[in-house]
Amino acid sequence: MDTPDLSAFVQVADTGSFSIAAERLHVTQSAISRRIASLEQELHARLFDRVGRSVTLTEAGRTLLPRARRILSEIEDSRVLLRNLSGAVGGRLLLGTSHHIGLHRLPEVLRAFSSSHPDVALDMQFLDSETAHDLLLHGHLELAVVTLAPDGVPPLASRVIWNDPLLFAVAPEHPLADRSAPSLTELGEHRAVLPGAGTYTGRIVTAMFEAAGIRLDATMSTNYLETIRMMAGIGLGWTVLPATMIDHRLRQITPRDAPPMTRHLGWVRHPERTPSNAVRAFLEVLEAYGDDH
Repeated sequence: MDTPDLSAFVQVADTGSFSIAAERLHVTQSAISRRIASLEQELHARLFDRVGRSVTLTEAGRTLLPRARRILSEIEDSRVLLRNLSGAVGGRLLLGTSHHIGLHRLPEVLRAFSSSHPDVALDMQFLDSETAHDLLLHGHLELAVVTLAPDGVPPLASRVIWNDPLLFAVAPEHPLADRSAPSLTELGEHRAVLPGAGTYTGRIVTAMFEAAGIRLDATMSTNYLETIRMMAGIGLGWTVLPATMIDHRLRQITPRDAPPMTRHLGWVRHPERTPSNAVRAFLEVLEAYGDDH
């Protein structure tokens, strides 16, 4: 088994598509097909069932997948260890981050890092924080700077860089705008525009109301905070946003029976993946722009 064949196998397994796997590996779809065929011939086992456009793992494929991941991870880990011996900070850094953090927290960090380490090619992926955690678990990202999971995601390692207070807000013309200190029950009587219930931020908000025994009318939700601000700003409902996003379009309200809410932003990485010199350098710069500095 060689590395290109195993890489093709893992990508097809992860994406369920030969064409997407080809795009990710920057090769043709026919090359992916040849690699899978070569691997199946070598192992004397069919790895995928192809029914129409659907591609699913066979029992042999499911058995091979975790071992293939481990082999590729160990190979990459060995490459990183050897590159690190030179002490040079270069190569490619695959970084995941959310749109909000990329817009509001990272610009100065990226400017400082690129200036100090021009030989590093930053490959940034903008995605939901929950997706970033999942990609880290499967070895598809080296590092993520995202909203941290409230209870952590074992075995991932993480560190808080910024505390991000969350505030209630409404449009100036909203019925609650003149109530500077409404109750949570009063908020529950009005429609809310909130982050999706499956997001870490959404879970923080819904947990507060569930603890108070209040059911929310949150029929409108999205994972994009900029969109939430727009929707709340035109009066579609009250919302909860990071303090840094409350502007002239919104009026802050402070429910009298609501405990303070804060989410934590920071870095996440897999502890079993050897950090490259580029990762170490990026973390040093990131820490310099954190709340502790």
